Amino acid sequence: MIPPHTLGAALAQAHALGLARIDAQLLLLHVLGQPAGGRAWLLAHDTDPLPPAAQAQYGALCQRRAGGEPLAYLTGRKAFHGLELDIDARVLDPRPDTETLVDWALELLADQAAPRVLDLGTGSGAIALALAKACPGAQVSAVDASADALAVARANAARLRLPVRFALSDWLAGVQGEYELIVSNPPYIAEGDPHLPALRHEPLSALVAGPDGLRDLRAIAAQAGRYLAPGGWLLLEHGWDQAAAVQQLLRGAGLVQVQVRNDLAGIGRCTGGQRPRMK
Repeated sequence: MIPPHTLGAALAQAHALGLARIDAQLLLLHVLGQPAGGRAWLLAHDTDPLPPAAQAQYGALCQRRAGGEPLAYLTGRKAFHGLELDIDARVLDPRPDTETLVDWALELLADQAAPRVLDLGTGSGAIALALAKACPGAQVSAVDASADALAVARANAARLRLPVRFALSDWLAGVQGEYELIVSNPPYIAEGDPHLPALRHEPLSALVAGPDGLRDLRAIAAQAGRYLAPGGWLLLEHGWDQAAAVQQLLRGAGLVQVQVRNDLAGIGRCTGGQRPRMK
């Protein structure tokens, strides 16, 4: 194959590898040092020459993307709920559907002056940082069992100048105090799920939760009530077919007002419940 010499030819080669148009464009913008919002710039510079070094870098990135590596790992960045996060293979690639959890959380926090918020299994810090940004009065804490993930989250918080408190903890094991809101996007894929090979580039510990995918959801549901303030809420993201099971877990833990929120595709993706208020 003749090496591409223009931006347009490079994009055509990426398309021939099977890359989605937007992925090819974002990778090329990354190689050229252009902002991710510069797709119109590519159209205007379609016939510009692509230097040999950039050709080689772009070709290598396209091969990795064609092999299933997340785009965020290749560019090092991911947009999430209005934030630009630094992302690498130490953490899960944040999904747009998780913004459903953030939006629901913000609805619950809207009328509270200084709510205490806890994010369990924070990963890159995406949820905690989005809440801290949108709700400046909130006292946001976040935990993760992975020191590597916490390093990514802390770096994101420092760069974005958002005051989130991070700690190493296996779910609620190291947590103290009560919270008006506890949120989590825990692992929820079952061992042996046929979709796992497509996710092989992401940390397995952030994806898989036992034979039925409910191991961590069970643990959180069983423990969270002791850390919720009266009237406080627990919100959990889960798999597309797990809403009924998670509702049962929350009701079994004594939570009330148990309900489900749909994701961008209209699928039940988040389930929440409230600790009863004191009489």
